[in-house]
Amino acid sequence: MEKELKGAPAAAALTEALAERCRILTEKGIEPCLATVRAGENPADQSYERAAVKRCEKIGIRVRQYALPEGADEDALCRTIAEINDDNTIHGCLLFRPLKNKAAEAAAAALLKPEKDVDCMTSSSLAGVFTGSGNGFPPCTAQAVMELLAHYQIPLEGKHVVVIGRSLVIGRPVSMLLQRKNATVTMCHTKTRDLPALCRQADIIVAAAGKARLVDDTYLSGGQIIVDVGIHADANGGICGDVDYEKAAPLTAAITPVPGGVGAVTTAVLCKHVIEAAEKISAQTKA
Repeated sequence: MEKELKGAPAAAALTEALAERCRILTEKGIEPCLATVRAGENPADQSYERAAVKRCEKIGIRVRQYALPEGADEDALCRTIAEINDDNTIHGCLLFRPLKNKAAEAAAAALLKPEKDVDCMTSSSLAGVFTGSGNGFPPCTAQAVMELLAHYQIPLEGKHVVVIGRSLVIGRPVSMLLQRKNATVTMCHTKTRDLPALCRQADIIVAAAGKARLVDDTYLSGGQIIVDVGIHADANGGICGDVDYEKAAPLTAAITPVPGGVGAVTTAVLCKHVIEAAEKISAQTKA
């Protein structure tokens, strides 16, 4: 096993496989298409959008970009979502969240067709993650954790995984995905009593608490695998994760870097969901 679980090799392998699947769809007359919907000029949203567009170009996925003003109201956002719903050439929709207008965000989530929800925005997609029904798609970052572990052939069956975080974007869905692989999951959070002691019992730790450098050497017993989902700006203008890398890394069997770990796989997973959505349309057309 490699010590540093870098995301780039996993993303590259996934991109190559998806490009072939995209080629097959295109030959059948189906051009996979992603719609991105961004409200405002948030630098993080713009950065992710650029990365997503670049990844789509490598694979052959067409992108339709919808840019709305930061203060876009519920009607404006829902008109955009309705347009995407009605366009049969669009297979997936990514809405950059969170929005400042929470009512508009909720209305958009209620309106978007589940089959086009490639980042688990709708309640139907969340239900699919929790029931294992196969309906909808998991959140891209949660699925990126799974893709990274699979790429490095890290066994999950029978392993004790401690997930730190309980959000609907990472903590809870990744816990469900891990259980599908027969891992035994303990889901914790920053209010969990004696969190370091629980982590020391784990084989694998998924850090998604949203707290910079939370996990240090006191959380480790030695030889564990850490997947760091966090990303934060530190006091020196650099980037760090939920794990104190310098303190934790020497004690681990393997660890993801930040940046360059899970985040590097997320856009590839987004593209995977778009391809899968297009393949479902292709199967329905054939039937």
